Amino acid sequence: MTTAPIELLTVPEAMTRLKLGRSKVYDLIRSRRLASLKIDGARRIPTEAVQAFILEQIEEAA
Repeated sequence: MTTAPIELLTVPEAMTRLKLGRSKVYDLIRSRRLASLKIDGARRIPTEAVQAFILEQIEEAA
């Protein structure tokens, strides 16, 4: 069984995918609405976290 590798995004890449500014992305991370991790001081956001955030927003809007 093979699993797809987890893709990690930089904050600028997440900003582009979410069409949000830097401060807003960091606010989402700080409030734990957008999952992220730090690797030696570099903040990374799993693509699954971005997708989960978008799905949550769609559900809240419905």
